[in-house]
Amino acid sequence: MEIKSSTVKEILERYKTIWALNHASGVLGWDREVYMPEEGIGGRSLAAAEIAKLIQKLMLDESFVKLIDKAKEERDLTDDERGIIRMLERDLKFYRRVPPEIVAEFAKTTSEAFVAWRTAKEKADFKIFAPYLERIVELTRVIADKLGYDEHPYDALLDLYEEGLTSRDVDSIFSVLEPGIRRLLGRLEARGWPRSHPLEEEPYDRQSMEAAIREVLGLIGYPQRRFRLDVSPHPFTTGLASPFDVRITVRYPPRDFREPLFSAIHEFGHALYELQIDESYAFTPIGTGVSLGVHESQSRFWENIVGRSRGFTAHIAPILRRHLPFLSKYSDDDLYYYFNIVRPSLIRTEADEVTYNLHILLRYRLERLMVAGEVKVADLPALWNDEMEKLLGIRPKNDAEGVLQDIHWSHGSIGYFPTYTLGNVIAAQIRHAFGTLEEAVAAGRFAEIKEWLREKIHRWGAVYPPKELVRRATGETYNPTYLLNYLENKYK
Repeated sequence: MEIKSSTVKEILERYKTIWALNHASGVLGWDREVYMPEEGIGGRSLAAAEIAKLIQKLMLDESFVKLIDKAKEERDLTDDERGIIRMLERDLKFYRRVPPEIVAEFAKTTSEAFVAWRTAKEKADFKIFAPYLERIVELTRVIADKLGYDEHPYDALLDLYEEGLTSRDVDSIFSVLEPGIRRLLGRLEARGWPRSHPLEEEPYDRQSMEAAIREVLGLIGYPQRRFRLDVSPHPFTTGLASPFDVRITVRYPPRDFREPLFSAIHEFGHALYELQIDESYAFTPIGTGVSLGVHESQSRFWENIVGRSRGFTAHIAPILRRHLPFLSKYSDDDLYYYFNIVRPSLIRTEADEVTYNLHILLRYRLERLMVAGEVKVADLPALWNDEMEKLLGIRPKNDAEGVLQDIHWSHGSIGYFPTYTLGNVIAAQIRHAFGTLEEAVAAGRFAEIKEWLREKIHRWGAVYPPKELVRRATGETYNPTYLLNYLENKYK
């Protein structure tokens, strides 16, 4: 890391305490979803709220703010220094404009909401979760108003997760993807592309599946001393603001081993990003992935573009057969088509790569309506079901299959979902920019792929804004035509 400014050096020294609190908050959040007993939520939510208030207090300390303002005025800052100041200014904007009591209440409400969501999903009863979501939406509207926006309150929330992203950007992407996906689905149905496979109903031994996953991750190369694999109701990755401690989770439904396998590969993509950030950025504001869209591009790149390819299937088929004896009667082609079934489905995390972005479009539309106050929380289950039928031609039988399936609203992550589609778009651009990806995968040159990603994207952490980073890596900003071209070519 190139730090020449004495002011920036002092800022980084002061920032270590803020980093440590974020680190502690990350560990508490990971534990909440993996190991914490359910009745521990009272103390955990209070701890989350107090940590959030303390971080805000330290960020807004007058002497710290003056240092940031002083650094902004300095000439000849390095790229690293400009990135540090840019990231701190983003945090300052939030903390200056959003009152501490709102920050604390949001942290407390979302901690409690997670437990309510988990219970509601188990019972398929949205009414259990609805009061928490109503308060989350109210707080989210307050936050959007405090942050400010030019055209729509949702834009203020998008920017929290994807710097510089607006509803206009998202609308532009979906204006290309929605009709293109619909055309492709029609062609696949006419061609008789597989819509099901007997392996979807095949039970498997959980311990054997975990052993297979660990071997597959070993094939593509994960550093065991910096990496954990655990179980949670919803798979996720926690980077803990450090390239030295990255944790992923998966879940193991009783049938259909694709879900834990590809969840693990997906989360590996997230983890690899954090693990390959320049180590000199550790404990600083730029020592993290720059945005959720760029982060998602890494997970979707590994899960779909690498993981569901013919070349990768050939590499992992022997591993899977060793651990799952029932696969002995299935060929590599059988596995490939099992991995690449295309059909409208109810659950986003189980959706194929062709229909997946229609799930995101559904959530994007509902979130914009919620934030604008154009729909009531109580109306969401019916609206969800109607939109699902409109986009995918299927209708949930209960709330667990519909409006309760995702954890994100319980975390208060409204404005987050569009980054999933943005990630798919960027992943396809990376494939195009790499040039010979299919050949590299077929030859097992995973170290070469990882090094390309490290040099072009990972090592830079949050030094550059996401649009600039994508342009540097691929030659242009967000272009959804590469995603459509990839899908159309693959599913010929």
